[in-house]
Amino acid sequence: MQKEVDLVIIGGGQSALACGYFLRRSELDYLIVDDQVDCGGSWPQTWESLTLFSPSKFSSLPGFMMPVSARAYPSRDEAIAYLCEYEKRYDFPIKRKVCVTKVELQDGVFHIHTADGEQLKAKAVISATGTWQKPFIPEVPGRESFQGIQIHSVEYKNAEIFEEKKVLIVGEGNTGAQLLAEVSKVAQTVWSTHKQPEFLSDDVDGRVLFDLATAKYEAEKQGKSFDASQYHLGNIVMTPAVQEARKRNVFKSQGRISAIEDNAVVWENREREEIDGIIWCTGFGFATDHLSGLVSTDSKGRVSTENTRCKEVPGLWLVGYGGWTGFASATLIGVGRTARQTVKEVVEYIKELKLL
Repeated sequence: MQKEVDLVIIGGGQSALACGYFLRRSELDYLIVDDQVDCGGSWPQTWESLTLFSPSKFSSLPGFMMPVSARAYPSRDEAIAYLCEYEKRYDFPIKRKVCVTKVELQDGVFHIHTADGEQLKAKAVISATGTWQKPFIPEVPGRESFQGIQIHSVEYKNAEIFEEKKVLIVGEGNTGAQLLAEVSKVAQTVWSTHKQPEFLSDDVDGRVLFDLATAKYEAEKQGKSFDASQYHLGNIVMTPAVQEARKRNVFKSQGRISAIEDNAVVWENREREEIDGIIWCTGFGFATDHLSGLVSTDSKGRVSTENTRCKEVPGLWLVGYGGWTGFASATLIGVGRTARQTVKEVVEYIKELKLL
């Protein structure tokens, strides 16, 4: 771990693998370091019944198609198997169980510090740590005093611990809808959302949304107008599980909560309702703590970038964190575009350094 390489990629999930694919065509000496025990990125940590929103052929990284699933949408386990096979197929240089704690820049060289005290040096860094390690829960008065089960969706595996309980699901996005659909089979559920949830048509999935968003993206690049009002990218995708729950009439939002008590929730209309558990499906920040001290970040960990290139520190790129690091960059199908451009920029940057 002491030698200096051209490039270190921090994170071993789909974004890092997409970058690795394009790095194969370069002559850079690079290393991917991942804090996980095994392959698959954050997917092994997700809930057991999770499925993708698109068919296999529209859920693939560059160069290698995801195998066709027996289902309409691939399962979590199929996604994990695909990522592991992708990694094996291209034999990326990955070192695991390496937790990066801090990145410093000294005399033009990045020093990557790890939890076990080792250090790696590099001319350039790609941060690809995603969002999963930074769950976000809003500050609701009384939340810390709640006596029941309280978890973020990042901790949810299945509905077993909620059987025969009364459970509050918070969040109007796809995660909230999917967990509500599952938990409502074994528990009494109530749903809290900031706004009235909106559901897409049954025939609209992630592939359609990606195509629509791509058309909008291309139109805006050319200065043309584009009307995408019939679809909102934040609307809930009608997966088979969500369609089944709709038949049971479970998707009834009771609006916002204003406070939480020891064993109850207080709604905005001041009505009080006793509950046994809460699942926060309220999204994530960005896992960029390892960059604190090197760059400025906002309250959610966002770094100022031009596409994926960090504006503040030359030689640093961030890939796969969402729209601010490139269009659809947090998706399997979308990250390839930003990974290709990032690797191109990194190769040019290292080439210039070596000419100095």
